[in-house]
Amino acid sequence: MLSPQPPAVPGPDERAAQALRAATRFQLDAPPMQAAPHGSGHINDTFAVTCRTASGQARRYLLQRINGRIFRDIPALMDNIARVTRHARARLPAGGGERALTLIPDREGAAFARDETGAAWRCYDFIDGARTYDLLERPEQAREAAAAFGRFQGLLADLPAPRLHETIPAFHHTRRRFETFVEMLRRDPAGRAASAREEIAFAAARESTVDRLLQQHARGELPERITHNDTKLNNVMLDDATGRAVCVIDLDTVMPGLALYDFGDLVRSATNAAPEDGTDLAQVTARPEIFTALAEGYLSTARDFLCPAEIAELAFSGRLITFEIGLRFLTDFLEGDVYFKTKRPGHNLDRARNQFALVRSLEAQQDAFQRRVDHLAAHP
Repeated sequence: MLSPQPPAVPGPDERAAQALRAATRFQLDAPPMQAAPHGSGHINDTFAVTCRTASGQARRYLLQRINGRIFRDIPALMDNIARVTRHARARLPAGGGERALTLIPDREGAAFARDETGAAWRCYDFIDGARTYDLLERPEQAREAAAAFGRFQGLLADLPAPRLHETIPAFHHTRRRFETFVEMLRRDPAGRAASAREEIAFAAARESTVDRLLQQHARGELPERITHNDTKLNNVMLDDATGRAVCVIDLDTVMPGLALYDFGDLVRSATNAAPEDGTDLAQVTARPEIFTALAEGYLSTARDFLCPAEIAELAFSGRLITFEIGLRFLTDFLEGDVYFKTKRPGHNLDRARNQFALVRSLEAQQDAFQRRVDHLAAHP
């Protein structure tokens, strides 16, 4: 998930102390001894908690304070995660090296606990011997990440009813995202529309694309699936020794959606040769070798459950989700930078320009990318 403006938080020492107190509310193997910030996420506060068992062995857990400003219905969020992790663990073959997150219940057996301030916390088993990567270092990592997300979708294809909760309603509803943009442009609350004329024109010229997948879904051609909805490289843990995908993490946005949204966001986040907020647009291009690696990995695990209509739109999905994210950056710029964290004036506009440049690159290569997908689908 893209990073919203964070609320004010206590200092690091107090946060660690809060985490240590919260850890005592869970069914750990031993009393928690230490809590330290962990990872690079910006939505939830994450800590590695260390316990020392009676035998002297160190045992670690991953503890998170859930951002209640973003996730308004935490019981629904945690119900989704509990069901998904339980089902995925049951479906994974024993001894295969792949894992699913394991929730540690609180002392009453619930999936999360609240501290004395009312903040919600959850706890997972810590996965040792694997790590995440914020930056793509080689195509093999893209292939492994894509395979992991395809496998994740497949594991959940037979999740029993009821339907999962929509923790963020209409998260990838591209028509509603466009309507929000139009409304913000009409209001122009920050008086910024005049400085973004080219970007506004770019978005307006592509309005017709926002309905393409939605219309196919409405006609029953694209099925609803359980999707991750935040398919960045750093949401897959890779084994330290082998480089193979071990576990899909960050399940806050797991909910009903289209499989194409997940593949599209993989393309958006992995193929760009430049940083997401880079201002040298000449460097922004969708790298064909990374797209090929993503398609190879994803189809290696998703080919058996994808329908022909989904395969036919894999290349387009990257272009659509990239446009959607660029549109969200542009909308936030027009509104006055109220959602996404910014580090400089015009940061969101720079991000929008970057994503729109990537859209141009994806448009130019779409036919070639889809031919590559079709070949891989036909020749497992």
